[in-house]
Amino acid sequence: MNENEIGTIIVDTAVKLHQELGPGLLESVYEVLMAHRLKERGLFVERQVPISIEFDGKKFEEGFRADLIVERKVIIELKSVETVHPAHKKQLLTYLRLTGLKLGYLLNFGAATMKDGIFRIINGKIE
Repeated sequence: MNENEIGTIIVDTAVKLHQELGPGLLESVYEVLMAHRLKERGLFVERQVPISIEFDGKKFEEGFRADLIVERKVIIELKSVETVHPAHKKQLLTYLRLTGLKLGYLLNFGAATMKDGIFRIINGKIE
């Protein structure tokens, strides 16, 4: 399964979850339920994955944590905020650069509709 096929499942799952639960819950709630639903759809999902950073020739595991990594190919960063800020997109782009992965999704469950809360980020480009 390629990144785009995984992305289609992620978006579909996020939209359905948002329709069922609505906005305003904690990010941790959406994280556990997204992971659960994606696993139900047959995908391999890792939660709170450490993303190391290299500095001065040394590797530090304490750098960052990705909310979800799906099939070891797509990063999902979850938010539950009224407004997505450019810093949120840059955060995901940083995760993509550090991991070498190509595709990520910033999913803001705080949006009134999920359609307005989905941001597709490609390593090297914000769409």
